[in-house]
Amino acid sequence: MIKLGKEQTLTIARASDFGVYLYDSNSSREDQVLLPKGQVPANAQVGDDIDVFIYKDSEDRIIATTATPTITLGQVALLKVVQVTGIGAFLDWGLKKDLMLPFKEQTKKLKEGEEILVALYVDKSNRLCATMKIYDFLSTESPYQKDDFVTGHVYELSDNFGVFIAVDDKYSALLPKQEVFENYQPGDVVGARVREVRDDGKLTLAAREKSFLQMDSDAQFIYERLTSSHNGMLPFHDKTDAEIIKREFHLSKNAFKRAIGRLFKQGRIRIEKDGIYLVKSK
Repeated sequence: MIKLGKEQTLTIARASDFGVYLYDSNSSREDQVLLPKGQVPANAQVGDDIDVFIYKDSEDRIIATTATPTITLGQVALLKVVQVTGIGAFLDWGLKKDLMLPFKEQTKKLKEGEEILVALYVDKSNRLCATMKIYDFLSTESPYQKDDFVTGHVYELSDNFGVFIAVDDKYSALLPKQEVFENYQPGDVVGARVREVRDDGKLTLAAREKSFLQMDSDAQFIYERLTSSHNGMLPFHDKTDAEIIKREFHLSKNAFKRAIGRLFKQGRIRIEKDGIYLVKSK
């Protein structure tokens, strides 16, 4: 069976002025697709096998190509936006005809030249299209284990759950909202630690190191903020609201408290009712 959106090995059934017609030797010989003349390998004969990709041309006809696309059906890939129109965007996927990304399948406003993470699917009109809604296309069979460091692209934001990330652009992962201290946007590259591999194979991430490892770098960050302040003082302490801490330092309240506690024990700061103060060396 000739499959739209797939790479297949098909057999030459007959030649014509336009190219050669191919069929699946494991299926009906009557189901044939044209491989245009300019792409037919030299000295190809009836009965020869050819590796091709099946898609639709500009006139919406099923056609074969020996070119290799960047993405195939059901896969996820990073593609460049080449045009934005009122009905959708068009993406470069390595073929002569650009790939359509319908407006309803977009999750943010797009601009020409940017790269976005999409999946390839067949729409209700039996056309190949791209979608930025890739959650159901991501794999849950990653090779990663707890505490491994991973990178991926942000593809969706959720007020309820957090930031959805495609690790290696193929594996399903979530950075929970309690771990979100940056203003992430779809397309951002994020590095994180695997906090948990769930029973269903999906990854739960942590944006930061384990607390005992992260504490020193957090403390140093706060200390540098103190030293660069004009009076060696910052109007924040262990009673400051968590949202203010998150906005000012991109830290959780607990991480902030651990960091200033470390600085206090080291004798580098003092903690007062109105904030934290740099202890100047004598």
